[in-house]
Amino acid sequence: MGTIRLTGDDWRLLRDLRLAALADAPHAFGSSLAGEEGLGEADWRRRLAGGLWTVVSPDGVPAGLVGAYVREPDTPMLVSMWVRPGARGLGIGNLLITDVLRWAAENRWSRVVLRVADGNDAARKLFLRHGFEPTGEREPLASDPGVGTELLARVV
Repeated sequence: MGTIRLTGDDWRLLRDLRLAALADAPHAFGSSLAGEEGLGEADWRRRLAGGLWTVVSPDGVPAGLVGAYVREPDTPMLVSMWVRPGARGLGIGNLLITDVLRWAAENRWSRVVLRVADGNDAARKLFLRHGFEPTGEREPLASDPGVGTELLARVV
């Protein structure tokens, strides 16, 4: 079971997995299903061109997704991580995080950051196991300002 880095021609796969993630866990992401359902091919291709998108497909069935983009010089942000419910507990999240860290190292960036929503304890524990640490920075979740998020960071 390995990772696949998506290219512009994979826009349909990105769209399908992203919409599945938003439908499954709307509380975990900064955007909403309603906000992304109307995006067109050009929007999805633009997302793919703007950073890293990785999929894990055990047995040929896409089971997990993660994205990353450079939000500020030298610091990519891990975003949109999701593992299909039936595939959780199989190590897919580990593979996705490892690929983002590998991408950051390939580009010689010094750290990776991410935001995790309050209450998403399984994701937070997974990120902490991979060496991410709390920064003390908090902000509301864009899709639901009643939910807080915590910024975690990891040196590459």
